Amino acid sequence: MTPNPQWLTPFLLSTLDLFLVLVITYFLLMVVSEGKTLWMVRGLVLLMGATVLTQRLGLRMLTFVLEKLVLGSAVAMAVIFQTDLRRFLERLGRGNILQMLQNSHHSETKPDAIIDEIVDAVRELSQRRVGALIVMETNEPIEAGEIPVPGVEINANISKELLQTIFQPTTLLHDGAVLIRNSQIVSAGMILPLSQRSASRQLGTRHRAAMGVTEQIPYCLCIVVSEETGSISLAEKGVLNRPLTSNKLREILLEKFGVVAEERSAKSGLRSFNRQLVQRGAGVIQRLVDRFQKKSSKNASDRQDIP
Repeated sequence: MTPNPQWLTPFLLSTLDLFLVLVITYFLLMVVSEGKTLWMVRGLVLLMGATVLTQRLGLRMLTFVLEKLVLGSAVAMAVIFQTDLRRFLERLGRGNILQMLQNSHHSETKPDAIIDEIVDAVRELSQRRVGALIVMETNEPIEAGEIPVPGVEINANISKELLQTIFQPTTLLHDGAVLIRNSQIVSAGMILPLSQRSASRQLGTRHRAAMGVTEQIPYCLCIVVSEETGSISLAEKGVLNRPLTSNKLREILLEKFGVVAEERSAKSGLRSFNRQLVQRGAGVIQRLVDRFQKKSSKNASDRQDIP
């Protein structure tokens, strides 16, 4: 005789519902790649929670409005995070979710080591008077549509040797810009928009391109090495800081990316807290299931013993 699963009570269903919401929230946080966009995910989660609360309270009109807001926010986030979502769906289709979760805890590289590699490469390029143009993301990723010519994908770890090789005059990609994201060189040979501001005649095309890209994309930095003089410059929000020594460049980058590292650390802490909630929720549900299964089996056994 198979016992009727009466242990699946409304309380257990509510607990399972909460657990699934935590799982979905966790994967949303895994998809988000930068600190600022994390607030959008939090806003969506708060809207979803408010919608559930108003449903329980029976506030029909407010529930209707909140449901439409949740739907519109979900569509907007799908458009904003289309690159990350596409990557997530590709890994989901290939069955690489566990690999993505494992890599998320080991993919962070110390910003000091990355900056040292970049500054060492810039110093040697400057000493040899080899022109260079390096775009560095800060808080938000640069989308492909924001660059007129996105260049050639590389997706390689940062090293001073690779940067120096790319900008050698004998290579095909030396005239364009390099895009750096986190600890990787994403692409090379990018063609950047030129600044329309009036600038000194001493500034060449590379400097105008550095000013132009930071005007249009204010959340990035651009390092310039002059081919004529070997001087080092740094563009931010359309403003060119020049000339810089390699030590001064290192100080500025450490200051800028130190803040970014703190934001990523806070985001990693939130992910860790969320992951602990998921694990504890799974443990609670498992204990409840085991308890109710034992109770159901004992009741069925007692009924069989009754003559």
